[in-house]
Amino acid sequence: MIGYIPEACLIFLAANAYSLGRQYAIPKIVWPVVFFLFFWIQIRPSGQKKMQKRRLRICRNGCLLLRAFLLSTACSIVYSLMGFAGVLRAGSLLEEPKLWLFHTIIAVLVESVPFWNGIVRIYLTSQQLGIKWRLIGGLCGMIPVVNLMVLSRLIRTAEEETDFENGKILLNRERAGERICATRYPVLMVHGVFFRDFRYFNYWGRVPKELIQNGAVIYYGQQPSAASVAECGEALAERIRQVLQETGAEKVNIIAHSKGGLDSRYAIAKCGVGQQVASLTTINTPHRGCEFADYLLSAIPAAQQEMVAAAYNGALRKIGEADADFFAAVRDLTASACKARNEELTDVPGVYYQSVGSKLSGAVSGRFPLNFSWHLVKHFDGNNDGLVGEASFPWGEKYRLLCADGRRGISHGDMIDLNRENFKGFDVREFYVQLLHELKEKGF
Repeated sequence: MIGYIPEACLIFLAANAYSLGRQYAIPKIVWPVVFFLFFWIQIRPSGQKKMQKRRLRICRNGCLLLRAFLLSTACSIVYSLMGFAGVLRAGSLLEEPKLWLFHTIIAVLVESVPFWNGIVRIYLTSQQLGIKWRLIGGLCGMIPVVNLMVLSRLIRTAEEETDFENGKILLNRERAGERICATRYPVLMVHGVFFRDFRYFNYWGRVPKELIQNGAVIYYGQQPSAASVAECGEALAERIRQVLQETGAEKVNIIAHSKGGLDSRYAIAKCGVGQQVASLTTINTPHRGCEFADYLLSAIPAAQQEMVAAAYNGALRKIGEADADFFAAVRDLTASACKARNEELTDVPGVYYQSVGSKLSGAVSGRFPLNFSWHLVKHFDGNNDGLVGEASFPWGEKYRLLCADGRRGISHGDMIDLNRENFKGFDVREFYVQLLHELKEKGF
């Protein structure tokens, strides 16, 4: 609180300068100084924590200005009410209505400067507010009391973001020399179904950048978005050979999410690259399939299935994936298909297999649409991450189930930083940093 009190005092003095000048014998030289400092703090607020990036600094200054605005506005309202009640030296508002009307107009105009300055700063720089809270802030701006509650939420969210991100920068800087993610072999990150490795939208969110900052060498699977496990496995095998040729490494470490884990297991067991893989870590992979997928394929009429498949395949062809096969991908995720495949695929000796899963604590503990699908998956597969049941995750020598504290769960999308969201109880970027550090410690 101390950090923004000087700004709040200056804003209050500037907002109430006309009335204060009329009521008290304040030297006129004071007011140019007050207004100079008032405009100066709009550019460089003084009470900020030291932020390591310009974006965070701008965002934090915006929060400071908004907190100063709230405090100065509260003081200005009290001051005006005191004038209305006749407590102040100038007498009652009823005795000098023009004075107080003019005073109110000036106060509102001056108070609006730090407000708009602060709100624009956090709207332009905060990544955690998202579209949702930006819209709520705009829609509730003219609703008394509610607007103050929403503004407080906006400030708190932006402040928590700056503290968290600044802390991560300092942490990475402190351990930079350790290169804790510098594994012996390069890392191949394999996406799940219905996504691709796009250049400008990373499937893994902010995770790869964090790993690279800590010494990792990262490549991507680039297998088809929608195809059978066998077809994707063949594509991954070819990609592994390409990475090894490019890097000169003997093996790769694979980190695979969702169906990517099934594709990777197939590539290792069936496509001749078992000796070129040091480890496979599957993330929320449906190793035993999804019972609800079996249900959907049996319950939805064939005509509607064909319509959805045609729309998806057509969209993929427009971006260059001519062989997209929606149904082949979905069928290979069913429990029946996974059971048959598990009987066929055997783990390759010498490859370290481990798995990770997560779960939502309830339908309201994740983001749309996975919070919507939670009920359906719950009915067929029990506790789940919004898409995959908990019982389907385990595979390999080591398995861990991740849960967030409180009501917030960890969804299928949270595990790849899909929404680029920070929330208490789980730091997805640090999770992968420690995951690679463990692989490094094992000699992989």
